[in-house]
Amino acid sequence: MATVEEVQKLAALARISLAEADLPAFTREFDAIIAYVGQLEKLDLPADLTGETSPLRNVMRDDGTPHAAGFFTEKVAEQFPAREGDALVVKQIISHD
Repeated sequence: MATVEEVQKLAALARISLAEADLPAFTREFDAIIAYVGQLEKLDLPADLTGETSPLRNVMRDDGTPHAAGFFTEKVAEQFPAREGDALVVKQIISHD
């Protein structure tokens, strides 16, 4: 059975804020979820699945070289608004808050 402290730790890991009044309900729900997922242990699966082949497969084409490497690189870089040497400068959209 999950404890209130374990649910608080999981909430902190998931960056979810929980009110103290909601903790008992979430603890019961967490136990129910774990019990439901625990039903997977009852499945009777073959021990070795390595010998079986899947009927699905990827059909890939051979990639050739349609043009010389770097052929369009300079043309694209000329149209870019900001550069630092060979690097293209972009606006930062990821934060580490």
